Amino acid sequence: MTSHDVVSVLRKVTKIKQIGHTGTLDPFAQGVLPVCIGKATRLIEYLNDDKEYIALVQFGKNTDTYDTEGQVTASFDKKITEKELRSLLPEFTGEISQLPPVYSAIKVNGKKLYDYARKGENVEIKPRKITIFKLELQEFNEEKQYAKLLISCSKGTYIRSLAYDIGQKLNCGAYLSGLTRTKAGKFEIENSVPLENLKTKDEVINKLIMPADVLDLPVIELSEEERERVSHGMSIANPLPDKNLHIVILIYSGKIYAVGQVELNKIIVKKVFGDL
Repeated sequence: MTSHDVVSVLRKVTKIKQIGHTGTLDPFAQGVLPVCIGKATRLIEYLNDDKEYIALVQFGKNTDTYDTEGQVTASFDKKITEKELRSLLPEFTGEISQLPPVYSAIKVNGKKLYDYARKGENVEIKPRKITIFKLELQEFNEEKQYAKLLISCSKGTYIRSLAYDIGQKLNCGAYLSGLTRTKAGKFEIENSVPLENLKTKDEVINKLIMPADVLDLPVIELSEEERERVSHGMSIANPLPDKNLHIVILIYSGKIYAVGQVELNKIIVKKVFGDL
């Protein structure tokens, strides 16, 4: 099942078309997939998008997709030790440059990379800056040559590429054999709901999370006069001491009314929801 398949299921269950997820999870992976429904889809860009994963990495081979679903492209006789792996991991922590997999949905010239790859066409892939906040070895099996890693990372990180790059550094090859997303922003796997438990619209509604509870942004309560100005897209005075550019949530009657942007002494209206 793809992330888009999950959205399709929820559209059928709720009879609501305006549904979107906050970040693709590879079909062979499992775990947290935050889904926004209705007006909340307009808040996706403001959600904290850092992720946490438990990754299973198999050493000894490379595959063209960097995971279990691809074809083996190289095999290696070299066996690595836990000490070798532990000593390497700090090199992949912090801000690093990463080359996305050729089998990915990133677009180049309006076409997805995996479309080029499936046709055997070469295309230039540019490396991207990502941040690995934590890279922790939780388990290593020296006989079977696999590792279990805890990874906390920024948006845009490809765990498949990370596995491949680690294998390249160790000269033994590696691919991702399992992946579970345990966190996406403030959403954690312990509080997630299995998709099979959402068979009716009421079951979905009962599990909804209020957007204000998961947005890591400053909140400003609107007066009736300010609400009226905001409803017409007009700016309001900035009550915050911080005058630098940043996004704020505008609340009225306990619900998100709009999203604004601080610009010195004013708050410029970016999006008006009316009631969310």
